[in-house]
Amino acid sequence: MLLRPSSDLKHIPWWCDRNAGEEPLCLLRACPRYAPTKLISLPRTAEKLGVGEIWIKDETQRLGIGSFKGLGGAYAVLKLAMKHVEGRTGRASLPADLLEPGVRSMLSELTFSCASDGNHGRSVSAGARLIGARAVVYLHEGVSDERAAHISRLGAAIVRVAGDYHDSVEAAAKAASQDGWIAVPDTVGPGEDETACTLVVQGYSILIDEIIAATAGQPKPFTHVLVQAGVGGLAASVFGHGWARGLFGRDTHLWIVEPERSACLYESAHAERPVRLPSGPPTNMAMLECQSPSLLVWPIIESMSTGFITVTDEQAADAVRLLNAGVSDDPRLRVGESGAAGFAGLIRAAGEDRDRLALGQSSKVLLFATEGPTDLSAWSGSR
Repeated sequence: MLLRPSSDLKHIPWWCDRNAGEEPLCLLRACPRYAPTKLISLPRTAEKLGVGEIWIKDETQRLGIGSFKGLGGAYAVLKLAMKHVEGRTGRASLPADLLEPGVRSMLSELTFSCASDGNHGRSVSAGARLIGARAVVYLHEGVSDERAAHISRLGAAIVRVAGDYHDSVEAAAKAASQDGWIAVPDTVGPGEDETACTLVVQGYSILIDEIIAATAGQPKPFTHVLVQAGVGGLAASVFGHGWARGLFGRDTHLWIVEPERSACLYESAHAERPVRLPSGPPTNMAMLECQSPSLLVWPIIESMSTGFITVTDEQAADAVRLLNAGVSDDPRLRVGESGAAGFAGLIRAAGEDRDRLALGQSSKVLLFATEGPTDLSAWSGSR
């Protein structure tokens, strides 16, 4: 666990500023399965952990994809498709235009590509399928056949890559450049084009807007926010857009939670610069298994994070089982190990470092159930 003083962010980037969620919402409403996800109270769980309130944003039903990632990749695809249409026609287009037969014929010429651990690939593939375009998704050797099948069912072509997640990122970028495809990465490395990735992260801002709508009229702000992270896109969006919208204040504790076996943000904060970790043993929090931060979002992570918590595979599995079983009459949540990582971080903090984290009976904690189970054969909730 790493505790560090956070500094005020001098400038909120446009992709998570106060109005960042407006255009993504406008475009994603074109998706037939769009609906706000639930913000769920867990009062008995809060009592068990000795805090005042726990609220968890349940992304397990998002857009039929079952992950917050549904907001990012799909929005980026739709936005980039609109730009393509506008470039071809010389006139502004509306979201509804993307579904017109003439425009879909034009878009059928496009191929969108990305690398993924699973959920980002599903989102990009779903966006491409919606508008009649093609998708190619690069998967590293650690991605299970089950996760690959979820992507294939959306019509995407799968390309397997030896190595880890960042090897698949590099392979996807190289192929897009060579073949004239539209790359939709969810991370950015040194010297890389940030255009599409900013759109991916901008799409996540809808989460904060939905939380604000769901908590309208509530007297107490959140005192603690724990967000699990891979390359850091969701955490940066939550921290930055939450700050810009006034959901969080100067006294709000903003915490990053990562797998102990893949804690690139923790290690980067410790080194005071972005670092790339060597590949190591796999973690059951596979959607968070990333070796280096996205350079697009690192400045927000570095400036706004109160601290960093790592959790073991066993702690993530315990969190999955507790959410799946429910505490007393709390709602039960069917969450994957990556989706339960933030909750696992809270359990660890409440048991080991509650004073250092200022956790107590007056604490109002916000968590994110970022994804449902993706590998059911290995899901902790089934055991």
